Amino acid sequence: MTPPAFWSRPPSAAGWQALLLQPLAAIYARGTARRLRQTGYKASVPVICVGNINAGGTGKTPTVIALVQKLQAMGKIVHVVSRGYGGKLAGPVQVDPHDHCADDVGDEPLLICAFAPAWIAKDRALGVQAAEAAGADVILLDDGMQNPSVVKDATFVVVDAHRGFGNGHVLPAGPLREPVTTGLARGDVVISIGDKKAQEKFKSTWGGFVSLPQVTAALSPLETGMDWNGLRTLAFAGIGHPEKFFATLKGMGAILIRTEALRDHQPLSLALMKRLEIEATTFDAQLVTTEKDAVRLPRAFQMKVLTLPVRLEIDDDGPIFETFKRLGLT
Repeated sequence: MTPPAFWSRPPSAAGWQALLLQPLAAIYARGTARRLRQTGYKASVPVICVGNINAGGTGKTPTVIALVQKLQAMGKIVHVVSRGYGGKLAGPVQVDPHDHCADDVGDEPLLICAFAPAWIAKDRALGVQAAEAAGADVILLDDGMQNPSVVKDATFVVVDAHRGFGNGHVLPAGPLREPVTTGLARGDVVISIGDKKAQEKFKSTWGGFVSLPQVTAALSPLETGMDWNGLRTLAFAGIGHPEKFFATLKGMGAILIRTEALRDHQPLSLALMKRLEIEATTFDAQLVTTEKDAVRLPRAFQMKVLTLPVRLEIDDDGPIFETFKRLGLT
């Protein structure tokens, strides 16, 4: 579903739609606040939440992968616990790419398990307990900032620098799960993701709200030796903001003959992929998608579609390591 346009307006010009929906937004915010008063499970190892205040994609998955790699470089055994959005298994179960597909566990855990042991659990407390029992030194929660079932020892709030916190209103008046000040009060570090122009926009609009240490970062294509320059492509993506992927691909020199923006986590059915394949053949173009989408491809298309992987590059990870230090991880 495409978010309403008024969600993206600056707070000063949110519009009459946001004002009209304020009573429902207030009810939603009160419900979140009431839920967060519940007492959660306290793990015996540090639990770090990688969450967001916005509904939808902000870059949590590449952030999780980046944090996993930093902790592993410090010699830590890192496990990741996810709800497994879109998967049919309730868990807790450790993701195994040989036994599980995206329909079982969701696409994000299937991608993350290539970097660290990943667990899916609709009940996150049970997932954390399973990771503890399996020998984790530190556990990363993929999302779950507004879920009270587990006590978080630290929370990294991830935000898309270009979109910021939208119009600043809570669902359905805006794109937020809770008010900005309320969410940031439970955070330790804000990680804003975007290019220099997006970071400047975020600072000018939201800098006054952010009293936490802030880390700027950007998604950069991973060098694989693939020459994208001049390659005719039909690009498709079912992520939070597909247009960012298309822009990255174009920046690599690829020729985008056509793009198809899908819903976040949209199943890549055989019928859909056959249609895209026919179109690509007609245009003499190569099918290309994201890493997260690639794990949802039908087996028959896994060798037919190119993937453009990206990684999060953090400008100054000092605040992140200060948090690790506070948790006794350094």
